[in-house]
Amino acid sequence: MQVDKNKVVSFHYSVGADGEPVDSSRDRGQPLEVLIGHGGIIPGLENALAGRAVGDRFQVSVPPAEAYGERQEGSIQRVPKKYFQNVQQLRPGSVTALGLREGGHRQVTVVKVGTTVIDVDVNHPLAGRTLDFDIEITAIRDATPEEIAHRHVHGPGHAH
Repeated sequence: MQVDKNKVVSFHYSVGADGEPVDSSRDRGQPLEVLIGHGGIIPGLENALAGRAVGDRFQVSVPPAEAYGERQEGSIQRVPKKYFQNVQQLRPGSVTALGLREGGHRQVTVVKVGTTVIDVDVNHPLAGRTLDFDIEITAIRDATPEEIAHRHVHGPGHAH
């Protein structure tokens, strides 16, 4: 079986940017599982996975345009503290998740912490950086109809 749209792919990865390590699934001991073709991972990585098979191990560099985009200067927003978790731990330079009105979260970098608001840079922390991945595909399976309808992988036993 090969990686294609509507397949669930499990893979281990290590990613770095500008020669410094950023993240690794091996540190958590579990591969990442993604539903291909539904925007769950950056486009450059999804394209690099296409057509691969279980056991394939490869490296790929993903430019900003196929990852988190170029940095947009002046993308600072002032946000009420109620939209953040663990506010008392936030400091300038902290990367945190910002709760969105429409649901979900967005990674932002804290610029300034005020009394009732926090100024954040809404660029993704990896915007403007080329990402270097080391990938090992560990499993591929057909997605369930529910996963396709919901546009994401469900948990163990494929429960939502």
